[in-house]
Amino acid sequence: MQIYKMSKYLPLWEYVSKRNDESFSLSFDEIEALLGFPVDHSFLTYKKELSDYGAKVEKISVKERRVLFIKA
Repeated sequence: MQIYKMSKYLPLWEYVSKRNDESFSLSFDEIEALLGFPVDHSFLTYKKELSDYGAKVEKISVKERRVLFIKA
């Protein structure tokens, strides 16, 4: 029996997977509202999980505080 740990970013991944847009960006504030906690450096590690939901993080702009997502 395999046990999977639920990602703390699951609400964001589900939101991204349900969007119909080919590409779109979200501000850090919008992401934090979806998650209920601030975006931190762990996002760089966890972003790989998004491929399981049919999308990927294309660009992270710390200066603009935005993340660009694209559908795979």
